[in-house]
Amino acid sequence: MKSTFVLDTNVILYSPASILSFGDSDVVIPEVVLEELDSFKKDKSDLGLNARHAARIIDNLRKLGKIHEGIELPSGGRLRVEMNHYDTKIPPSWDKLKADNRIIQVCKALKEQGEDVYLITKDIFERIKADCVDVNVEDYYEKMVPEGSDNQYTGRIDVFAAAKDIELYYKNKYIETDKLLSYCPEDLQYSNPDLFINQFVIIHSKDNLRQTALGRFDGNRVVALLYKDINPLGVSPRNVGQKFMLEALLTPSSKAPLVIIKGPAGTAKTLFSLAAGLHRILEEENNQYRRILICRPNVTMDEEIGFLPGTEQEKIAPFMRPIFDNLEILVDSDERERYKNEGELRDKIKELFDRRIITTEAVAYLRGRSIIKNWVIIDEAQNLSPKQVKAIITRAGEGTKLILIGDPDQIDQPFLDSRSNGLCYAAENMKGSSMCYQVSLKHNECERSLLALEASKRL
Repeated sequence: MKSTFVLDTNVILYSPASILSFGDSDVVIPEVVLEELDSFKKDKSDLGLNARHAARIIDNLRKLGKIHEGIELPSGGRLRVEMNHYDTKIPPSWDKLKADNRIIQVCKALKEQGEDVYLITKDIFERIKADCVDVNVEDYYEKMVPEGSDNQYTGRIDVFAAAKDIELYYKNKYIETDKLLSYCPEDLQYSNPDLFINQFVIIHSKDNLRQTALGRFDGNRVVALLYKDINPLGVSPRNVGQKFMLEALLTPSSKAPLVIIKGPAGTAKTLFSLAAGLHRILEEENNQYRRILICRPNVTMDEEIGFLPGTEQEKIAPFMRPIFDNLEILVDSDERERYKNEGELRDKIKELFDRRIITTEAVAYLRGRSIIKNWVIIDEAQNLSPKQVKAIITRAGEGTKLILIGDPDQIDQPFLDSRSNGLCYAAENMKGSSMCYQVSLKHNECERSLLALEASKRL
C-alpha cells in the first residue's frame, strides 16, 4: 500500500525540493498551504526565495495535468492539491480557520478514507496536535546529521600509546598511527583508531595516565601542533580545546581555508577567532589578509531593517554587540586598567572599524560575492540552514579564511534543530577534507567565569 505524505507549509519553506523527495508515494498539498506560501512570495529573506522556488516547481508540474486530480511525478508518485474534507470532525475547541488545524483536518479525512497518511511538518506543536487525533506525523530533514551531539563529528579524539612512543613523539614531532590505540568501553578492549585528516588527537600514555601529548592527524601520521605557544594579542589557551582551536585558526588559509568551531557559551570561540585574525593583520607584515569581516545570520535584512535610519553598519550594530564585548578585552589586555576610561576604550574599538580593519555585514549580503583575502567570521552559525552554509562557503575566494562558530544547543531559527542546522551539516560533510580544520569544545572548557563554568555543568 502506497503512503500519502501531506506537506506542511514550513516543510516547503525549509526545502522546496521536498515536493519531489518522497519516491513513488503520493504527495498532498492542502490548499491552505498554497495560501501561506503565497503570503511569503514577496519576502526578501530566504523564506521568500524558497516560496518562489516552490511556486515554480508546482507551476511546472501543473502543466502536466489537473493538479487537483493528481499529477504523475518523475519518481513514480503523484502530487495533488487537496481542497475537500471541510466536514471532517476535529476537536470543537480547534479554530477551523487556523492553517495548522485545516492541514490536520485533511490528514484525518484521508486516513478515514483508508489512506496510509503521514503529516510531514517541522512544527513541534502541530506534531503534538496531530498525534492527539491519531494522525501519523514525522519531521522532515532535507540534509540531516546524526542525532545527538555525542554521535556528531567533534574534530578531536582520545587515543592511547606506550610511554616510550610518547617520548619519541616529543623528540621527533610525529608518531605513526600503528602506535596508537583507541579504547572502546562497550567491548572493554583496545583497537586501532579510525582517524580523519586534520582530526586533533590527545595521546594518553597507557603506562602513566598523567602523561599526554597533543597532535593532529595529517593524513599519514599524527604530527605535533605548530602554534600552541603563540598568544595572539595576549590571549593564551587555558585548556586542550582552546589549544586545538588556536592551531586551527593560526594555520594559514593556504592549508586551512575553512575552520569550524562548535561549543557552548563561554568557551571563547569568538574571542579566539577575533584575536587570531587581529594578530595576523596587525602584527604580521606579509599582508596575508586585508580585513576581518564578521557576519551573523540572525540579522534580519528584509524590509524591517531597510526602514531603520542610518548606514548599513549602524543598522546592524545592535546585533554585533557580542563582537564589541570581545573587542573590549582584546584592545586592552590590562584587566585592571581596561574600564577606567570607557571613552578611550570605545575610541580604540572605533578606530578598528574606521580603518576598516574590521567590517560587519549581514549574511544576506554575502550572496553573489567573491570574498578575496579576508578573515571571515560567521558568528552564531548554528542559525544557518544547510543551503545558506553552502552559499557562504562557496563565496570564499583565494586567500580567504572562513571561520564558522556557534553552539548547536542554542538555535533560534524555528525550522532548524540540532540535526538540520548549517553548522552541524557543514561539520559532518567537511570532515576528512584536507582544507578544513574543526574542533568541538566541551562544557568543562568554559573559561568565561567561574559562574559560567558552574552553570554550564549544572543547568
